[in-house]
Amino acid sequence: MKMTLSQVALAVNGELVGQDLSFNGISTDTRTVQNGMLFIPIEGENFDGHNFISEAVKKGAVAVISHRDELYDVPFVRVSDTRKALGMLALFHRKSLDVKVVGITGSTGKTTTKDIIANVLSQKYKTLKTEGNFNNDIGVPLTLFRLNEDDECAVIEMGMNHFNEISNLTEMALPDVSVITNVGVSHIENLGSREGILKAKCEIFQSNPSQVKILNGDDDMLITVKEKYDNIQYFSLKNKDCAAYADNIKRNSIISIDCDIHTKNNDFSVTVPVPGEHMVSNALAATLVAEQFGLNSEQIKRGIETFKPTKMRMDIINTEKYTIINDVYNANPASVTAALDVLKNADTEKCAILGDMLELGDYSAKMHADMGVLAVKYGIEKVVFIGELSKYGFDAAQKIGLENVFYFKDKQAFFQQAGSILKQGTTILLKASRGMHFEEITEFLKQE
Repeated sequence: MKMTLSQVALAVNGELVGQDLSFNGISTDTRTVQNGMLFIPIEGENFDGHNFISEAVKKGAVAVISHRDELYDVPFVRVSDTRKALGMLALFHRKSLDVKVVGITGSTGKTTTKDIIANVLSQKYKTLKTEGNFNNDIGVPLTLFRLNEDDECAVIEMGMNHFNEISNLTEMALPDVSVITNVGVSHIENLGSREGILKAKCEIFQSNPSQVKILNGDDDMLITVKEKYDNIQYFSLKNKDCAAYADNIKRNSIISIDCDIHTKNNDFSVTVPVPGEHMVSNALAATLVAEQFGLNSEQIKRGIETFKPTKMRMDIINTEKYTIINDVYNANPASVTAALDVLKNADTEKCAILGDMLELGDYSAKMHADMGVLAVKYGIEKVVFIGELSKYGFDAAQKIGLENVFYFKDKQAFFQQAGSILKQGTTILLKASRGMHFEEITEFLKQE
């Protein structure tokens, strides 16, 4: 992107101090500053970016935005709040471009759904998508700043853990189409109930109430909003009356899943190259989005079948000793259930290594216990629980008679006993919340 400081001042209601000039690109982190950029310092809980302005200038920043009453060695725009200015500038840039935006939120599956939708749209359009976990009030603006005049579509992931966060993000991105994958219990500690989570997720409609809304028709909470909003299209694995549905679903072990997809305009067979019925739901969402943008069935099918998951999300790793289902990026009851559903279809001995699911508040004990019961119900031969909260899962699995169930307070204790628990040829699922850093277990097992 290329812009002038006078344009910035206008966009953010700020005051330009110093000469007007052009810049190329925006950074909020001195580690990513490049020559010719505008630096926007953000004040956070642990650090204040304003303290690093001189470092940013040394690295090539030609201008800054600041809410401090100071002078700098480069021109700057003075504002009342740099975090708000970041969002206002992102909106200004988004509105300057002729680009269609898809907004995505949900308790689980946001990133995978974002990735598969972007891959499908890229079969016809130059498409930009959210990278990594850039789904908050810093990441969404930085993603929008990556848009240029050549881009035709953008797929923007929006995360939250409190009310009014998604409303803020959607006011920046202005989605033409929005997708909600599901309403689970992630962040229920902050939002109080699933009804509160539903309310927070539906904030994605606020910037454009008439937009097309693509929702999971198999979700008991999302199905309740059909009378409240218009332009809803539901997708389903169960209900053939929905705008998109799938049938003839056939699992190919833990490799892929076949299905037939049906909409008002298209009927086609497809192989989703990632296991799990939840991936069929993601493919249905991508199909409905694609139809909104005029893709045909061949383009949609090709986009689904060439999709590759993001690292640490249902990532199949084959080592000399094990097959690892590396799904360690995050965890909540719905995503753990989906992961166990994949593991149960493995052709070898199955072992689930489960860690704590965080931010479940008062529901935590019961939900961890439920996962222990579910692992037994799904016929998982061995289950390893790691972490303080996971003790509830261990106790529940042991109580109903699973013999090969193990508990460790931390990863280091598990590492010392892993060799006596895991047999060569075992298919191992790794699943825990991000804060558990289960990727360390992935690396340990890869070296075995």
